Amino acid sequence: MAITHEAAIAALIALEDRARARDMAAYHKAPRRYLGIRVPVVTDLARGWRAELDVPGRVALADALWRTDIHEARIAAAKLLTQARIRDDGPVWETIAGWVPEFDAWAIADHACDAGGRRLVADPARLDTVETWTRSPHMWSRRAALVVTLPWTRQNHPSPGDLAIRSRVLGWAAAYADDRDWFIQKAVAWWLRDLSRHDRARVRAFLDEHGARLKAFARREAGKYL
Repeated sequence: MAITHEAAIAALIALEDRARARDMAAYHKAPRRYLGIRVPVVTDLARGWRAELDVPGRVALADALWRTDIHEARIAAAKLLTQARIRDDGPVWETIAGWVPEFDAWAIADHACDAGGRRLVADPARLDTVETWTRSPHMWSRRAALVVTLPWTRQNHPSPGDLAIRSRVLGWAAAYADDRDWFIQKAVAWWLRDLSRHDRARVRAFLDEHGARLKAFARREAGKYL
């Protein structure tokens, strides 16, 4: 019998470590319930649930877990939808994109963006939606536009289309260079640092043109592997 959302939530709560949960709450700072469960444990649970469910069932369970606003439940929601190949993945993408305006902390946002990045690779036309995030007044949405597109920093042999996407995202990063928010600067540096392992010339060109507008720590991080 497939897992229900009540059973999934109960399984998470049964693993609560209150001492570790207090430490996590202090570290992540976002005001929500923390259970103190390590990410690999959450990942294993989600993997088991995913195997029991079809795609609509995964989306429904992920939505129910997300709505609890429990830290580990939101991570489990993202892990349920983290898969390279999904047939008829429109509802999966719509669910992940619907979470973006609710991002308020890096850990949950990064796990959700990992799931979302796979859906972008499956259908790059969805980058048109991501581009709207770059103009959002919500900092975490702007940051998500870079984190969710990280797959395009990691290709050793990008196609012409992939190179065009790199240029597009670097345009977003250039527009962020004057944004003084630490998380935005860190996201720009992260994108450039990862890209520099595969496309040093583009990163050097970006830093030559825009590096002076970045904060010093972001310039250092972006050029770490140059």
